[in-house]
Amino acid sequence: MFNTFLGLETISPLSLQIAPAAVWVGLIICIAWVVYRFTDSETEIIRKIVHIGMGNVILIAWWLDIPAYVGITASVLASIITLLSYKFPIFPGINSVGRQSLGTFFYAVSIGVLVGIFWHLHQPEYAVLGIMIMAWGDGLAALIGKRFGKHQYIFFGSQKSWEGSLTVTLISYLICVTILLVTQGNIWQTWIVSLIVALVATILEAFSFWGIDNLTVPVGSATCAYLLVQILFNY
Repeated sequence: MFNTFLGLETISPLSLQIAPAAVWVGLIICIAWVVYRFTDSETEIIRKIVHIGMGNVILIAWWLDIPAYVGITASVLASIITLLSYKFPIFPGINSVGRQSLGTFFYAVSIGVLVGIFWHLHQPEYAVLGIMIMAWGDGLAALIGKRFGKHQYIFFGSQKSWEGSLTVTLISYLICVTILLVTQGNIWQTWIVSLIVALVATILEAFSFWGIDNLTVPVGSATCAYLLVQILFNY
């Protein structure tokens, strides 16, 4: 009766699965717009609100077991929109990074790639691992590196800071440990795999020409974690 009163009986299960993800995406876009419109925050802050916030939608997709085709379709649409945004002011400020970058586009592509691969393998936790490392590790690294990065270095033409790179390592390690503890348990392989993945993510993030790290970091981290688990957990 309660469901009838709310009208839930006429809503498909898929719609109920997608709705929380759609609400979350809308919320992040609204927050970014409000910050852009009504504050004097730097463009980088607005970009990272979107960068970090959007990445968390992968958790909703995992928890609610949203079908792979939904995630892939959303990725394709997001990729098209981001490409258009480089030509037209669809999302003012988000693509303005002070350098040539396709990072937003690669971000959208990486989600589709990882969902397509790891949902098919029935191991979505690796897609979650890769996207969360990109969202939080790469996102916080940029903010901390810009604010506290006093020790600079050049890696294949990209200027980075040791403070930012250390942030990637620590956040990636914490994310990987958390997910593997939940899915694999508290065994020695969990800690070793997490350390290796964190180091791989840090190296990949340092190579950020054209924003390619938004593709290499999540895909590389997820693939590395998956392969290491297959090797070490079956040892």
